[in-house]
Amino acid sequence: MGENCFICKKHKGKIQTAGIAIYEDDYVYVGHVDSNGEPNYLGHLMIDLKRHVPTLGDMNVEEASAFGVIMARISKALKETEGAEHIYAVVSGNSVPHVHMHIIPRYPNTPKEFWAPFAVYDAPNARMGRESEVVSLCERIKNYLESNRYE
Repeated sequence: MGENCFICKKHKGKIQTAGIAIYEDDYVYVGHVDSNGEPNYLGHLMIDLKRHVPTLGDMNVEEASAFGVIMARISKALKETEGAEHIYAVVSGNSVPHVHMHIIPRYPNTPKEFWAPFAVYDAPNARMGRESEVVSLCERIKNYLESNRYE
């Protein structure tokens, strides 16, 4: 694990983030993105690969399978529980070289000029919330995943 890696530190419990753990297995962890005390864009989730590897191409078959399945499941959960009309998925790795994917919902009535992964934050009707709203959203997603097994 990377000693200075933000994601590795998060998994070791050295960094606190918003909300609660939504999902975790041997390969991946899913939680809500944290905005350092500022309002959060509700539903901006992060899938972290537990093992410290820099790129998607460094995942093994089991990790890639777990990553792909949870990506589909949380995307569906955001549509079903939060009413998202579109889901953006972004992997860049520019600032944190540890595989993680941003899952960002776009909600109904978002003006077209804000139809891009991080532009939705700036929409006049962006769904922003504080910690209690993030926790509630995390609980809804977690409950959905537990109630709707993926076969």
